[in-house]
Amino acid sequence: MNRFPLILILCSLLFAPSLFAAHPVGTLHRDTILGVPCRVYLPSSYEEHVKNNLAVFPCLYLQHGMFGCEDDWANHDLIPIMDSLLKEEVIVEMVIIMPDNFLGSIPPAERKRLMDAPNLTPDGEPFVVKNGQCHWRKLTREQERAYEQSGYWEEHFADFIDAVEQKYYLSPRSKNRAVAGLSMGGFHSFHLNHYLAGVFDYVGLFSPVILPLNSYANLHDESVNGFAEQLPYRSPAYANWMDEMRGQASLPPAFWLGMGREDFLYGQLCDFRRWMDANGYEYTYFESTGGHTWANWKEYLQRFLKVCFLREY
Repeated sequence: MNRFPLILILCSLLFAPSLFAAHPVGTLHRDTILGVPCRVYLPSSYEEHVKNNLAVFPCLYLQHGMFGCEDDWANHDLIPIMDSLLKEEVIVEMVIIMPDNFLGSIPPAERKRLMDAPNLTPDGEPFVVKNGQCHWRKLTREQERAYEQSGYWEEHFADFIDAVEQKYYLSPRSKNRAVAGLSMGGFHSFHLNHYLAGVFDYVGLFSPVILPLNSYANLHDESVNGFAEQLPYRSPAYANWMDEMRGQASLPPAFWLGMGREDFLYGQLCDFRRWMDANGYEYTYFESTGGHTWANWKEYLQRFLKVCFLREY
């Protein structure tokens, strides 16, 4: 019997244990920041950096779509995606904050009344969670969309960032901040960028809604216990977005846009890209097959992560 191959195998096991060592994996945590539920991804070296006063981390604010919640990205393979990309050494370590940007769009007093209200639909019937919904929804589709585009989230997001950066071991520099989201989360990411000019150096828009509502639904509805007053016609976060963006074309944000050819928002993004071209914006655009799906959004996230926090100044 030839023992030479066996000896090689034994030597490999003895002298190269790193070949079989598990790659360190980041962790997911729950948090509430300024009353907004969040999931937080921390890289595997986070505690070491804090304990030994090593380099602070960059941060990605990653937002869900309409009818979603803070669990969406975590429930759609965030840990495997991050682990795979870090193992390939194609992205940098980062903290990821995933807020419930729906609840964050509601002023605190109204948010509390909504969360404390009976779990009923607007017509008074027991609420039944539908496929794809993460938790209760006590609003009509029109009411929820109106809150999502009320502007409250954008107008108060600077305070949210301050609270996050006081709590976590993060860099406070724009070159180490990114914001991204899918669908309505893309809407928030887009409008946060121009409203808070100079805060983010990376913006990822995945199948984004771009245009704000022209008017808001009447949210003062006795069938939902009158928890909200009618919102203002137009938030300052959206009112002058074209003029604000025209004056920001030379600023650092690196835009990354992804869209499926069968997506119902495809035409809106094509129009927006033409507007960006006409106003001197540079951006990366990736077009895929398919539509408004998690298969696309997960691919867009992976591609966006590979360009985050890598620009040289």
